[in-house]
Amino acid sequence: MTNAQNTAALTADISAVNQVITDNYAIYEGDSCELIRAIPGDSVHFGIHSPPFEGLYKFSSFDRDISNNEGGAFWEHYAFLIQELLRVTKPGRIHSVHCMQLPTSKRRNGFIGMRDFRGEIIRAYEDAGWIFHSEVCIWKDPVVAQQRTKSIRLLHKQITKDSCISGQGLADYIVSFRKPGDNLDPVDGMFDVWVGDESLDISRDAYERHAAETIADGRTPWSFEQWRSVFVWQRYASPVWSDIRQTRTLQYRSARDEQDEQHISPLQLDVIERCIDLWSLPDETVLTPFLGIGSEVYSAVEMGRKGVGFELKPSYFRQAVKNIASLGTKEQLVADLFSAANDNRAVAKVAA
Repeated sequence: MTNAQNTAALTADISAVNQVITDNYAIYEGDSCELIRAIPGDSVHFGIHSPPFEGLYKFSSFDRDISNNEGGAFWEHYAFLIQELLRVTKPGRIHSVHCMQLPTSKRRNGFIGMRDFRGEIIRAYEDAGWIFHSEVCIWKDPVVAQQRTKSIRLLHKQITKDSCISGQGLADYIVSFRKPGDNLDPVDGMFDVWVGDESLDISRDAYERHAAETIADGRTPWSFEQWRSVFVWQRYASPVWSDIRQTRTLQYRSARDEQDEQHISPLQLDVIERCIDLWSLPDETVLTPFLGIGSEVYSAVEMGRKGVGFELKPSYFRQAVKNIASLGTKEQLVADLFSAANDNRAVAKVAA
C-alpha cells in the first residue's frame, strides 16, 4: 500500500457524521474520544493539539464536548483521550500539547491569581504512561492580551492603585511527550527552512558574509547547508520562542456561530510547523484529536505529511474542510504559473 492509501485505511472503519478522505489527509466530524478508537495501535508518527482550557473556553453545547466539563469530570474525560493517544502513537515518538496557565477570578474562584494548568496537563500525561519530553515557552504580547481580555492585572492604572494585584501576561507553552520504547524510524536530516519572523536571515547572501568573516579569522567555514541548519536549530532549541508570527493563523471568522461563548483562537501556524519539522518526516502520519478549523492537518499536508483529524463541532469542521481544500487550489495555481512560464519560454524560442 502507498502512504496515501495507508492514511485512508487508517480510519476506514470510523463511523463519523461527515468525512473527507483524500490521498493526503483524512478528516472526520465527530467525537474524537469515540473516533480515535478505530485508529490502529502504534500507527501515528507525530501528534499535536490544543485541548480545551478547562473552564476558560466553551466551544459548543454538545455533552460530548470536553470543554463543557470542569474539575474532575474534565480530567476524567481528557484522561481517556490521553490514554488513546498513547495507544495509537508509535513507540519512541512524540505528541505535543499547546496550553497556557489559566487566570482565576473573584467571581469564579474567589480570588485573582493563576492556576497551574500546564502542570496539570503534564501530570495527566505522566499518569497515563507518557514520558515528559520537553517544553518551550511562547512569548505573547501583554498589550495585545490586555486589549483582548481586559485583565485588571495588566492595566497600568492598577499599578498606580495597588501593584500587588498587577502581574505579568500569560505565555503559551508547547509541552511534548514521548511514548516509551525505541523509535525504529529515526527522524534525521538537517533543517532547510526557517519558520518564524524576519529576525533570522538564512539566505545565501547571509551565508557568504558569514563564510568570509570565518575565513578572515583563519577558520574553515561550514557548508551552506550545515550553517543554515545550525542557525535554525539554535532558534528552535531555545527554551523561549519570541520569534513566532502571532497573526499567522488560518481563516476562522466564518466558523463562528451564534452559540460560541468564546472567541476562536487558532494556534499559530509557525508553532505547528516547527513541531512537525522537528518531530516527523515527509509522508509520515500527523494526528490531531481537536481539528478545530484545520490548522494542524493543513500544516501537515502542506509540509508533505499525511494528516488525520477529528472535530465535533459542525461549523468548525466545515471551515476546516474549506481551509485544507484550499491547499489544492494553491498547488494548482503554482502548477499553472510554471506551465505559463514554460509556454512563454517555448514561444520565445520559436520567435527567435
